[in-house]
Amino acid sequence: MTSKTPESARLNGAAAPTPSMTAAAAHATDPAMTALLREEIAAAGGWLPFDRYMSLALYAPGLGYYANARRKFGTMPQQGSDFVTAPELSPLFGRALARQVAQALQVSGTDTVIEFGAGSGALAEQLLEALDALGQPVTRYFIVDLSGTLRERQAERLARFAPRVEWLDRWPDEIHGVMVANELLDAIPVDLLRWDGQQWLQRGVGLDALGELVFVDRAGDARPPLPAEEDAGFAPGTVTEIHPQAEAFVKTLAERLRRGAAFLIDYGFPESEYYHPQRTGGTLMVRFATKTIAVALLSHVAGISWRKGALIGVALSPMSVFAILLLEQTRYMGIVLVDELAALAAMTLFMEVLGPIITQRALIKARETAKEEG
Repeated sequence: MTSKTPESARLNGAAAPTPSMTAAAAHATDPAMTALLREEIAAAGGWLPFDRYMSLALYAPGLGYYANARRKFGTMPQQGSDFVTAPELSPLFGRALARQVAQALQVSGTDTVIEFGAGSGALAEQLLEALDALGQPVTRYFIVDLSGTLRERQAERLARFAPRVEWLDRWPDEIHGVMVANELLDAIPVDLLRWDGQQWLQRGVGLDALGELVFVDRAGDARPPLPAEEDAGFAPGTVTEIHPQAEAFVKTLAERLRRGAAFLIDYGFPESEYYHPQRTGGTLMVRFATKTIAVALLSHVAGISWRKGALIGVALSPMSVFAILLLEQTRYMGIVLVDELAALAAMTLFMEVLGPIITQRALIKARETAKEEG
């Protein structure tokens, strides 16, 4: 079975994308990259699995997003960067991590650090500096990176630490030391799946009649790591991802780590939330945006500007998001308490919009903030 889904008129990314998935989709519009993808699709018989498409878009030598000469990492778009990671913002991230790395080096009796996907080299620089300052210097700092362009930039940035810094082309046979990776897992290609109401289809990339890239779904054996009886809870059209390559990476790490520790730093959801039937392709950011916009539009009720209303809504979002997560998880666990939770759910939704306004009115009444007319 093969189907072209309605949203595949143009290939513009996947549901709830990671930064690397977004970058892959955007970069696929580059003429040279598009030509390469068309060649690969033709060579594959007209259908390219999404993980292969993502791998090419990100890592194809000289053309891929992470493999070309364009700058990716920085602190501001004005600097030409596409996104920012914690080490780019401040050395505090690297210094904090260095304390844990130093402890692991001391306990394991090793003196080597291996970093996978070092980006601009900012984290490596911070770790080397901080470990020296902590009295736990490393004799070797290995970097494993697929991008030749990034290797060059890393070498330039880390030149003062030579010859301690070395680059590896592949996994070492054994790891004796501390492995670190910041925002690496979400840059590993993924498989996409779509639920059509009857079965999970594997999403790939093909060409339409005009030669444009489109999503094309095929029947396959892959499915989310959930019992089959839970499939009925997913709405038709749900798109999600599975991570066999990331799982293989972690498995290889476990097999080769003989002595030391591993620190993999990233963000995401627990499996039970990630594959929740209500996540048809979005995240709590949808609620966050809806709530903030609603508060901004109703801010005149509190006698404040829309800008201040929006900021108050943002500030109070963590509390309301926690309440909604609690309600969703209760339902997902099979605890049916509709009558008991109805009042709580209604109050939560009520406070989603009116809570920030009430808070602002109370602050004005208490003279803790000045009244600001919209």
